[in-house]
Amino acid sequence: MSLGVLRRPIRTVLWWQLLVTAALTLAGGFLAGVDGSLSAALGGAVSICAGWVSAVVASMGKAQSAAEVLLGALRAEAVKIGLIVLLLWLVLKTYGGVVAPMLFGSFVATVLIFTMAFFVRE
Repeated sequence: MSLGVLRRPIRTVLWWQLLVTAALTLAGGFLAGVDGSLSAALGGAVSICAGWVSAVVASMGKAQSAAEVLLGALRAEAVKIGLIVLLLWLVLKTYGGVVAPMLFGSFVATVLIFTMAFFVRE
């Protein structure tokens, strides 16, 4: 599924996340070399992927009531959290040179940016 089918606030926030991840990847390279750069990129990628999948899951719902809207939002959030746990575990398990402050710093920054979707106008 492409970004085009997602609503404007989600698309905007995903682009912000991508830009912040790119900036932190460059900063990670300056501060901690190649491993720092890759760690920052992976931290941002975890958040971006989880946010995108969550938005896709949320957009698939055809809610007709407030309860269905709430269930759809909870389902999307559960998918997002599960994917975050899985992807962070995968990165930490497979990448021996991970620079934890870069990985988690980039991850936290991009997660916080995702919450800004509420403030983006349609």
